[in-house]
Amino acid sequence: MKTSRKDIPAPVAKKIPTRLEKHGDVRIDNYFWMRERDHPDVLEYLQQENDYNDQMTAHTKAFQEDLFQEMKSRIKEDDQSVPYKYNGYWYLTRYEKGKDYPIYSRKKGTLDAPEEVLFDVNEMAEGFEFFKLGGINVSPDNKRAAFAVDQVGRRQYHIQVKDLETGQILPLKIDNTTGGSTWANDNKTLFYTRKDPETLRPDRIYKHILGSDPQEDQVVYQEKDETFHTFVYKSKSQQFIIIGSNSTLTSEYRFLDANKPEGEFQVVQERIRGLEYSISHYKDHFYILTNKDGATNFKLMKTSLSNTEAENWTDVIGHRQEVLVEDIDLFKKYLVVSERQEGLSRIKVINWETQEAYDIPFDDQTYTAFTSTNPDFDTNILRYTYNSLTTPTTVVDFNMDTREKEIKKEQQVLGGDFDKNNYISERIWATAPDGTKIPMSVVYRKGLEKNGQNPLLQYAYGSYGSTIDPYFSSVRLSLLDRGFIFALAHVRGGEYLGRQWYEDGKLLRKKNTFTDFIACSKHLIKEGYTSPKHLYASGGSAGGLLIGAVANMAPELYNGLLAAVPFVDVLSTMLDDSIPLTTGEYDEWGNPNQEEYYHYMKSYSPYDNVVAQEYPNMLVTTGYHDSQVQYWEPAKWVAKLRELKKDNNVILFHTNMDAGHSGASGRFEALKEVAEEYAFLLDLEGIYE
Repeated sequence: MKTSRKDIPAPVAKKIPTRLEKHGDVRIDNYFWMRERDHPDVLEYLQQENDYNDQMTAHTKAFQEDLFQEMKSRIKEDDQSVPYKYNGYWYLTRYEKGKDYPIYSRKKGTLDAPEEVLFDVNEMAEGFEFFKLGGINVSPDNKRAAFAVDQVGRRQYHIQVKDLETGQILPLKIDNTTGGSTWANDNKTLFYTRKDPETLRPDRIYKHILGSDPQEDQVVYQEKDETFHTFVYKSKSQQFIIIGSNSTLTSEYRFLDANKPEGEFQVVQERIRGLEYSISHYKDHFYILTNKDGATNFKLMKTSLSNTEAENWTDVIGHRQEVLVEDIDLFKKYLVVSERQEGLSRIKVINWETQEAYDIPFDDQTYTAFTSTNPDFDTNILRYTYNSLTTPTTVVDFNMDTREKEIKKEQQVLGGDFDKNNYISERIWATAPDGTKIPMSVVYRKGLEKNGQNPLLQYAYGSYGSTIDPYFSSVRLSLLDRGFIFALAHVRGGEYLGRQWYEDGKLLRKKNTFTDFIACSKHLIKEGYTSPKHLYASGGSAGGLLIGAVANMAPELYNGLLAAVPFVDVLSTMLDDSIPLTTGEYDEWGNPNQEEYYHYMKSYSPYDNVVAQEYPNMLVTTGYHDSQVQYWEPAKWVAKLRELKKDNNVILFHTNMDAGHSGASGRFEALKEVAEEYAFLLDLEGIYE
């Protein structure tokens, strides 16, 4: 950063010591007061940080705007999705030039039919700083559509219903829901999920009958275990309403004939600690994806509709140590299985009658492939999506009979100068301290020399078993075309190399996630991809925890860090079961009310481990209405870093006062946040155009 800006004083947060004691261990938290949402002192501090950020980045504002326009210019503004057919209608989503939000529409019978606009979100979002439409769900008779709206960003949706024949929105408004809803086959009964108003845990399934007062809606299921959340959906066969209850380690499902919404739900298999399963319906069986009998990487089983308990389940696809079974899609003639082997996605097609099976072939060394929107049961066409670090997203219709594929759409990268052959992607492996090989997916422009002088952005997530596959990003080109390398580290805590990869990066093995990431950084430096002077790291949410931990453990490896909505106050958050989502996280991080987990969490919690040392330059961002990671976590962390760090590097903290966990709403508003991050990195590299 330019020295002239070092004369601008950084905010200094006031210190009010709060004594926190657990298991005989005492912590003094000087910034605990920041938890008081809407308190004038809190708002003043956040404003001071935003003002400081504005002052420190004033010289990059024009560059940020240039980056924003550059990224926006690559995106086809007047774009639309590939239509899919469902219940006699073709459904599509399209965007119009100059507009931020989608338009949802349908055409009856044929794509040549007149367009019927269901929702123009641009009109609906007028006057709101944040607007999110979700949960669109058309009734079986095609006459009504339930939908949900969040106008704050806290993921508390209200559900409404639109009469598609008249275009009128019914007076019904159901508050504090997850947004999802499911029609019974009578076209008047709607099942939906409500949240606990304090913890925001989805804990109750309600049944609403159109025309009745929602205050009188019946609770058909309540999840009393605070470590579980519940949800409701309809089977692809349209024959069953299904209620699921999940925790990190355990599942339980119930089902009801969709033609008899007044009936009672029947349990498939009562919860057993450690037994995970999910159900899909085909003919007279439920097909069950499960880890039963020690199937760490999951297997596929089935059971009759009349005898659903686990003792009656029989194998369809047995457990394989080297293959993770991730999902299934059911069709009249075929079973499609989504698998992962050695980190790479596979799509397997199995003929129900002949049991003949084959894999759909893919080419790239590292790529992403997944089944897409396939609501039609009686079809031989499978729709899947494919992309890689160098290949734009491609939607493919695959004929499961003839094995021929038809590319329905390839993402257009506008601007005229994009050629995927100008970029190289590769998969490389680092060695963790315990000897485990950690894969990375890397992309850069051809002609780049591995001389240690290249700026490199390393990204990872590494929690909840969530796998971040190597994906194409037209936005990322703004870094690659300026000489950056991008490296995606597939650290433990995700499921890139199977379920055990996840198990080895959670609970009392969580530190593997951090040491894996550091090992990847050291490997990239050793092999000449970059150097500490040019290495940057990025992560958001639980990936922000990763960045916070790495900042404490190996700050000397990085010139700059990006931490978005970072989960950095792990110990205090997990000790407070009134905070949204805490109790459901015990099986991910551990329950600190137990002493062993308390001390382990304390040993890596970024906020608790800030010390008097040098730290890299940092840009930290959050949303004031975030329900996943509360704004005060990064606020406290930044204040403590400012207090203790022994360097002149810059820490910038930006709170979006109108957004939640997912950032700004609108198609292009989010690009402004990316432009802010990229400008921060490029500024550190002295690149201003």
